[in-house]
Amino acid sequence: MPSHVPQSRTQTQTVAVLGTGKIGEALLSGMIRAGWSPAGLLCTARRPERAEALRARYGVETVSNIDAAKAADTLILAVKPQDMAVLLDELAPHLPADRLVISAAAGVPTAFFEERLPAGTPVVRVMPNTPVLVDEGMSVISAGSHASEEHLLRAEAIFKPVGKTLRVPESQQDAATALSGSGPAYFYYLVEAMTDAGILLGLPRDKAHDLIVQAAIGAAVMLRDSGEHPVKLREAVTSPAGTTISAIRELEKHGVRHALLAALEAARDRSRELASGNG
Repeated sequence: MPSHVPQSRTQTQTVAVLGTGKIGEALLSGMIRAGWSPAGLLCTARRPERAEALRARYGVETVSNIDAAKAADTLILAVKPQDMAVLLDELAPHLPADRLVISAAAGVPTAFFEERLPAGTPVVRVMPNTPVLVDEGMSVISAGSHASEEHLLRAEAIFKPVGKTLRVPESQQDAATALSGSGPAYFYYLVEAMTDAGILLGLPRDKAHDLIVQAAIGAAVMLRDSGEHPVKLREAVTSPAGTTISAIRELEKHGVRHALLAALEAARDRSRELASGNG
């Protein structure tokens, strides 16, 4: 790993990804595909072999956390939440207060960063979900107390290549985490249950899986592209005295709607606990 960053880097807009795991690498790849020059991108990695793989794959420079803090105009912190305090302690003495810090760590409020970084440091909090790995993510963006419109636009430019972005007040981040951050897991759970049901009904597992996955993809595209309310789309499938209404009746009888409401409330409450440090 290089021990320094060329001085010329500080003369251009440079973005550094600190913690280039799956999400960090997805952002790096997305920026390059969207037209960012690898010469303006830095990244950090704990293991030398990982750093070498990133250099070979993307043509970016891998540096230390301290060098990234000194050189980059924007730092994306994509480490695990439990590692964030140590990282901030390492960065703080070397980070100019005009640098933009973007957090991609679940449940960590902007105040956590503002307390540990130089006074006035702009912080933007982003909650991406795992479909950023296939460019279909949703990244929920909130401004810290020193972040401006320009900082939010810069964050959106980084996350838009890997999906959609949505701005919310930070007070709504826990709800967004419950819906969007954890959301893909609920769909995987539903697909798993429906696949098991297909097997119970006599289908081979692979065929049941293919049927359910394509139904999920098709339904999601219709929801996204039709502009119709989900109730209207559901009613279009639900004929009088037919198969669908019989299934819906059973879902209602077993309280599936209530269970979903309770599940998302539990996820929101747990996000609040994690944000307050009650891990």
